[in-house]
Amino acid sequence: MKTFNFIIGVISFVALSFTGNNAFAQLTLPRVSQQASVSQKVGITTITINYSRPSVKGREIWGKLVPYGMKNLGFGTAKESPWRAGADENTTISFSDDVSIEGKPIKAGIYGLHIVAYENSDATIIFSNNSTAWGSFFYNPKEDALRVNVKTKPINNEELLTYDFSKVTPTSTTVSLKWSTKEIPFKIEVPVTKIVMNNIRKELQNSPGFSNQSWIQAANFALNNGGDLNKALDWINKAISGQFYSKKTATNLLIKSRILAKMGEQDASIKILDEASSMANKRQLNAMGYQMLNQKQNDLALKFFKLNVKNNPSDPNCYDSLGEAYKIIGNKKNAIKNLKKALSLNPPANVKANSEKLLRELGVKI
Repeated sequence: MKTFNFIIGVISFVALSFTGNNAFAQLTLPRVSQQASVSQKVGITTITINYSRPSVKGREIWGKLVPYGMKNLGFGTAKESPWRAGADENTTISFSDDVSIEGKPIKAGIYGLHIVAYENSDATIIFSNNSTAWGSFFYNPKEDALRVNVKTKPINNEELLTYDFSKVTPTSTTVSLKWSTKEIPFKIEVPVTKIVMNNIRKELQNSPGFSNQSWIQAANFALNNGGDLNKALDWINKAISGQFYSKKTATNLLIKSRILAKMGEQDASIKILDEASSMANKRQLNAMGYQMLNQKQNDLALKFFKLNVKNNPSDPNCYDSLGEAYKIIGNKKNAIKNLKKALSLNPPANVKANSEKLLRELGVKI
C-alpha cells in the first residue's frame, strides 16, 4: 500500500510540474522565419535593423500575403493594422543619434517598423514608439513617432525577405526592404559634423583631453568638415599653448594658419605660417609653398620653396616643386633651371615624370 501511494505521489508531482509555472515553457527549436540583424555606421552613428525573414515559397506576396492598405487582422486590439515589415515579433530599427528619414527628423532610439503597401508604387513607412509588441496586432497610430511616404521599385524575385543598406555616403544611407518582386527603399540622413562636434566636446573632458594630439585632431576635424571655426581655433590654441600638455609645433601652427585663412584673417594666417617655417620639415614646407601659391601669395610661396631647397640641397623633389612654382608665376628661366636640376639628382619615377612633363610644357625637348 505504501509503494502504491509513493507511485501516485510521483505521478502527481510530474503532472503538477507541467501545469504549474512551467506550463508555457518551450524548447529552443529553429524558427520557420529565421531571425536576422543588419547594421550600418554613418559617421559615428549606428543604425540597426532586427527582423525575421520569411520566404516566398511560391506564394503571392503583394496584395495577398501582405495585403494592400491597412487591414483588420482579427486579433489583438488594433482595428486596422499595417504590415509588420517582417515576420513574428516587431521588426525594429534603432538609431544611436538623432537622424532624418526622407527629410523628416526622428530622435535617437528604438522603433517598431511597419509598412503600408499600396497597389500602385506607393508605400508608407511607419516608425512606432512601441517597439516591443508582437507584430502589428496591437498597433496604435497614437504611438507613431514618424510616417514617411516612399516609392517602391520592381525587382527580380527575392526569395528571402531582406533588409540591406543599398547606398552609403559619408552623411547618409538608403535602407531597402526587398522581398518577392518589390523593393521598398527609404533614405536616412545623419548630421555627422554636428554629432561628431558634440561628441568631441564630451571626449575632450575625459581621458582623450589629456593628449595634445586629441586637440589637434579636434581642430582639424572642425576645419575640414564645416564645423565651428571659432571652436576649432580655440582647440588649436589649446594644443599650442593653452594647457599643460601643449606644445608649439609646425603641425599645429599650420592648422591654425589654415583656420585663420578660412575665417578671412589672411594677414594673421601668413604671420603664423612664417613662424611655422622655422620648425617645418621637408614635407610641411612643400605643403606651405603650395598653400601660398593657391592663395596667390607668390613671394611667400617662393620663400618656402627656396628654404626647402636650402635645407635639403640634394633632394630632387624640392627642386621640382621650386621649378613648378616658378613656372606657375611665369618665370620660365628659373623654372627650367630648377626642373633640370631635379632631373640631374636621379629622382624617383613620380618626380622625374612631373619634371619632364613641366619641361615639355615649357618647350624644352627631353
